[in-house]
Amino acid sequence: MTPPVAAGTIPGDLSQLEAQAADSLSPEALAYIRAGAGDADTTRANAGAFRHWRIKRHRGRKPAEVDLSTTILGTRMPAPVLFAPVGVQTLAHPDGDLASARAAAELGLTYLHSTQGAYPMEEVAAANGDGSRWYQLYWPTDDELAVSFLRRARAAGYTHLVITLDTTLLGWRPIDLDLGYSPFLENKGIANYTSDPVFRRKHMPVPAELAALPAGIAFSGVFQNPGLGWQQLPLVREHWDGPVLLKGIQSPRDAELAVEHAIDGIVVSNHGGRQVDGAIASLDALGPIVQAVGGTMPVLFDSGIRTGRDAFKALALGADAVLVGRPYLYGLALDGQRGTRTVMRRLVDELEEEVRKAGLRSHRALSRSALTRVR
Repeated sequence: MTPPVAAGTIPGDLSQLEAQAADSLSPEALAYIRAGAGDADTTRANAGAFRHWRIKRHRGRKPAEVDLSTTILGTRMPAPVLFAPVGVQTLAHPDGDLASARAAAELGLTYLHSTQGAYPMEEVAAANGDGSRWYQLYWPTDDELAVSFLRRARAAGYTHLVITLDTTLLGWRPIDLDLGYSPFLENKGIANYTSDPVFRRKHMPVPAELAALPAGIAFSGVFQNPGLGWQQLPLVREHWDGPVLLKGIQSPRDAELAVEHAIDGIVVSNHGGRQVDGAIASLDALGPIVQAVGGTMPVLFDSGIRTGRDAFKALALGADAVLVGRPYLYGLALDGQRGTRTVMRRLVDELEEEVRKAGLRSHRALSRSALTRVR
């Protein structure tokens, strides 16, 4: 990891990030970033699930050094922490994905670029430089467009494909609806589409830079894909030769199906509560899913990580690595690239300290025995 950086405007307590970032964001941006489906019950459940677990403190000698390094499907990482795919990052800062990709490279952490990126995947790859990067795909209704995304991502140096399963239909988000706001209709978060030759040829009536609304409407026509299923998998295998992960797994049966279909890894996630109101908290889903796959594939965790303590709990419950989303976006809003870097560095430092307090030399020695369940 790189040396510590100046804290700038980032609060010492990462759980206070959202409250502090709220003053730096427009009402529309804040609503979009933190919006949950329905009355945000799932978002609250994600946070509450972490509070149901307490970390056991071990008296005795603590290791002088802790090794957080790991390897996930061939990707070496200095810590089991990845930048989750987050769309429309320019709502937080004009540099958006470019700043986050640069921060990830500085820290040596893996960056996941969202299909809904505010900048094209090639520009984000250039900003990431020699960094580690994976590509997250929302599979569109147009298979030719999907194949074009895959080819572009491979050419730009993205090594792993993460297919999101839980957004074939957008969740019902009253906050956004009340504001009547969609960034996509303002040509925000659709740069991968408007820069794509297939999309431009087949779906975009006029250049997006000349007319944002038609481009946003064209995007809306191909984004939601309720017909997505296992039948698309052969097309993925034909056009992607790297590891494939499925994001949005919430049940042991779906995890078992992933194993049966020779998927390389899964991400336990409920999209941060943005898709289904009243869904099970991802942390509650994690243990049974880890047990279901029985070590046959890596299990990553997403949804609700706010601090290093949260990451510790998810790893102790069986996750091989965690994805962090909203916190680094709040850091971006507060202090740009430096803020994002500070947040993620601090979260990793917190995780390292928790592992040390547990008397362990590595997070890989963590288990359920490090925690106590409370009600």
